[in-house]
Parts: sequence; C-alpha cells; structure tokens
Amino acid sequence: MGKILIIEDDPAMRLGMSHFLRSSGFYVSELHEGRGVMELLKKERFDIVITDLRLPNIDGLTVLKNIKKEYPETGVIVITAFAEVKTAVEAIKEGAFDYLAKPFSNEELLLVVERFLRFRDLEMEVKRLRQSIKGTGDRLIGESPVMKELFDRIEAIAKTDVPVLIQGESGTGKELVANEIHSRSLRKDRPYIKINCAAIPEALFESELFGYEKGAFTGALETRKGKFELASGGTLFFDEIGDMPLGLQAKLLRVIEEHSITRLGGREPISVDVRCIYATSKNLKELVREGRFREDLYYRINVVPINIPPLRERKEDIPHLIEYFLEHFKYKYSKQDLKLSPSAYEALLSYNYPGNVRELKHALERGVLLSKNGIITIENLPEEFSNIQPSTVTFATNIKRCLSNNLSLQECLSSLEKTLIMNTLKETGGKKLEAAKRLGISRKVLWKKLKNYGIEPS
Repeated sequence: MGKILIIEDDPAMRLGMSHFLRSSGFYVSELHEGRGVMELLKKERFDIVITDLRLPNIDGLTVLKNIKKEYPETGVIVITAFAEVKTAVEAIKEGAFDYLAKPFSNEELLLVVERFLRFRDLEMEVKRLRQSIKGTGDRLIGESPVMKELFDRIEAIAKTDVPVLIQGESGTGKELVANEIHSRSLRKDRPYIKINCAAIPEALFESELFGYEKGAFTGALETRKGKFELASGGTLFFDEIGDMPLGLQAKLLRVIEEHSITRLGGREPISVDVRCIYATSKNLKELVREGRFREDLYYRINVVPINIPPLRERKEDIPHLIEYFLEHFKYKYSKQDLKLSPSAYEALLSYNYPGNVRELKHALERGVLLSKNGIITIENLPEEFSNIQPSTVTFATNIKRCLSNNLSLQECLSSLEKTLIMNTLKETGGKKLEAAKRLGISRKVLWKKLKNYGIEPS
C-alpha cells in the first residue's frame, strides 16, 4: 500500500493512528518529536509523513520545510489542534499536501492518505505521458527475429531487480532498452536517473554519485544529494560504464554489495534501494584483460547481458524504421505527405550504417528538412548515401523479409510489387509512361499504385 511516518508527541493519538493505518494495510513508523526525522529519512524512504504542527524541540512547520527541501516527492500531511485558516494556509504554501484539524476521525485520516496516493499516481502518470510525448521518435522499432528475441528478454527481466548489462555499438539504442526496462518494471513510478560515465570529469565523479555534505570541500556551500540518493526506490542507468575511472569502480562495487553510500565529508552510511542498469559500447572483457576494468565488478554487473545487434545485421527492420521516423518528422516539422524517391529509398536500404539507428534517423531528418514538394531525393540525404551503388532492393531481399516476419500473402505481394515498380522506374529514368508499358499496366493504374505506396519517380 505505502509507507507512512507519523510524528506526534501525544502517545495515545500516535498509537491510535499507527494501529488504524497498519490495520488498513500500510507500513507505519513512529517518532515522538521532529528532531530525528531527517536522519531517519536518510536511511528509509517514506511515501507520506504525517506530522503535528505543535512538537517539542522542533515545530512541525520547520519539519515540513526540511522535508520538502530534501525530499520533495514525499507527501506531508500536517495536524493542528487549532483549526486556524492562517496556520493551515501557511503549511499548504510550504508544500503540505493537506491538513487535519483535531479532533478528526480515522475515516478522515484514511481519506486524506488515499487522496495523496491517488494524486501521486496521477502526477507520475502525467510525467510519463509528457516524457512519452517528448520522446516521440525515440523508441525501439523492429520486427526481425533478433529484435523479437530482444523484446522477449526485456519482458522477462523488467519486473525483477537483477542488474542488466546492455552492450552494443554506438547508435544501436542502448538507452532506449534501458528506458524500456524501467518503464515496464515495478519501479516505473519511482525516480529514473541517468548518468553518462564518459561525460563526467574524474575529479567530480565521486560527488556526482554519492553527493556531499556542507563544508566537505571548498565551494560546498550546502549539502547535496548524489545520483544514488536521488534514484533511491527507482532505477539508476550508467551509460558507458566502461569509461568509469578505475578508482571509482571499487566504490561502486561496495555500494552494490552493501546497498548504502556515504556522502563526501559525511560519516554515517545512507541506505539506498536502487536497481542498476549498465550500458557500454566497449568490450568489457577486453578492458578487464587490459586492467582497465575490474574483473569483480564485471561479473557483478553482467548478471543479465543484453546484446543489441547493429543495424547492418537486421536490415529487414530498415523499412519499419523509415516509416516510423518519417511519420514522426511529418508532425515535428509540419510537412505532410512526405515521400521518398526510389533512388533515395534504395540508398537507405543499401547503406551499412556505421552509426546504426541514430545515423538513419539523422539522415532522414536531414532529408525531410531539405526536401521540396514533399519528395525526399537522394540529393537531400547525406553525401555518404549518394556514393552507394543501389541495387540491393531485390526480390530476394523482399522474399527474405516476408519469410522472416511471417507476413501475409497480400503483404508479400504488395512488397514485391512495390519493388518491381521502383526498379522499373529507375531503369526508365523516371519516365512513367514507359514504365507503365514495361509493367503491362496503364499510366493511370501506375499513378494510383505510386500514390498507394507513397513513392514518386526521381
């Protein structure tokens, strides 16, 4: 259900609320004053803190401010014996979700708690939807056997907490696989923090991961949480783990084994509950042999390996990717009825893509931006595509794609017909009347088929 911390100096009231909430299915901890709340929150994550505003030593309003500053995602419900609008409004302004005026019933307490949990779930859903909209055009696409196997692997491990090592060339979509694993996991409503190991200077790496206490070093003017604390309860994605400095690897291994970190300048360990996903474009085994990556860390993170094939090894997915990205760019740049000329389409299918899916996406984006009259020609694509000798769009290619993707007879025939039309247009230099004669159809029928297949003669 959820974890709740109650801070109340009245023993009878504190025990009464605790007993009722536990019987309602919640995990409940108690404090009789606000002085130890921040230390407790360092060690344990709570969904909701219920605090009286009148507390010994530290008042509830100060407790509220401290919690919202350090743990803004935690819901705070305040209790006041004085049903003063001024006090309640001040608490709400400081970030309290709601307040309860004494005396209140168990039903009122439960109603406020459940309302916060529903609000939090809706808030997380809105964030996911916004992220989904923002990330349109960036998701895993493919129907080839190797991609279907990849999707099955993701489905099998997503709801576990085992560490995952994603390996693949640059541009294959390692981050997309990590995103997919998190979005399907039991932690999908919790933080998802990413750290690029290749982009952080070695001197700053430790403070980025573990945070620091105020005064830990010159310039540390306030306490700052590291990535592990920020991701606690959720997922931490280490991109390019092979670039992590050797000295930090030992500390990472210790965190993995002990599930706790210590901030720079701090003394007390802080418990963290994080599912780690790692990605690399480097050969970690080779780095281990060279002494640049710890062998014990390698075996600790390589529990479930996922290998993403390069695009050149799954060319049957290229037509699906082209279709997907073109649809995305239509809306992004307000260009409707985008079409590829036969020569451009052949070049896109024939190219080997050393930059993988990322290179295909960028090539199409350039083509869309430079296209005129809605037609993307080979001249609109990067120079590398112009140097290709197009001839690989063959019947054999289409038949292989039909068989590997279990397409229906009609889908196969349509694919073969499209290839025949494109090749014929290429041979006739784009002359539609001559192409129609060679195909044994009228010019009107050819025009109709060109429209249906979304292609134009170059």
